[in-house]
Order: sequence, then structure tokens, then C-alpha cells
Amino acid sequence: MPEEQRTFIAVKPDGVKRGLVGEIIKRFENKGFKLIGLKMLHVTQEMAERHYGEHEGKPFYPRLLRYIQSGPIVAMVWKGYNVIDGARHMMGKTNPMEAEVGTIRADYALLMEYNVVHGSDSPESAEREIGIYFKPEELCDEYVNMAESVIEDLG
Repeated sequence: MPEEQRTFIAVKPDGVKRGLVGEIIKRFENKGFKLIGLKMLHVTQEMAERHYGEHEGKPFYPRLLRYIQSGPIVAMVWKGYNVIDGARHMMGKTNPMEAEVGTIRADYALLMEYNVVHGSDSPESAEREIGIYFKPEELCDEYVNMAESVIEDLG
């Protein structure tokens, strides 16, 4: 049986500025993942440092912080069966030139530094990142979406 998980997905500043928010949400909804948290915000210095803390000290770290704060992001929490791996597959490789045709990054990203979307890479990262951007009471998990209905019917 697949594992139900939560993941953090963000449309980065370049994706917001290019008007790709709706298209990215549509892809995850079409897949059957359940949107349980959504907000548009400006990332603070503290949030950026917490989000990219594992890269502190690396040469590209200051650029990451500047970029994620260069405009608003759309922060989201998605829930579903194997949603972390599924979302990462849908996003494609970090470098859009290496991303598989049909993925978000292959379709929309121009450069590795401006790759439109972020997604958690593990359950631990997902929970840490969700905690940076959302309070528990901001998540709406009470409803049942169609994918969950189908899974319940199979069980």
C-alpha cells in the first residue's frame, strides 16, 4: 500500500512573476494530490536562512537567500500517497536542461538558478519546511478529495 505523506511545495519568485501559479497548482490537482495549505508571502531573512540552512557556508548560499526574497512566493502543503517522490518527479531535475520533457522545470524553467518551483526532498525536510511557512491551524485537512475517495473504496 502506498504511504500517505505531506510535502511542501513553493512556486518561487520567478514562477510567481511569470504567472505560473495556477498552472502549477493545476498539475498537482490533476495528479490527485490534496491541497491542504496555500498562501502568498514575502520570505523574510530568518525564513530564508532556516529554509536553506543546510547550504550555509557554500558559495551559492548568499544567492539563494537573495533569490528567494526577490519577490513573493506561493507556499503550499500537499497531501497524498507518496506525494514527496511524486511531486519531485512532476517538478523534474533541478537543472531544467536535464529535466525530463513534460515536467514543470523542463516546460517552464529557464536556468537552474531560476527553476520556478521548490519541493521537499524527504519526509523530514517536508515537515521542517512546512513548519517554517505554516502554523498547524492554517492547514485544512478535514475534507476528502476524489483521490482519497478512490483509495478508500479500494480498501
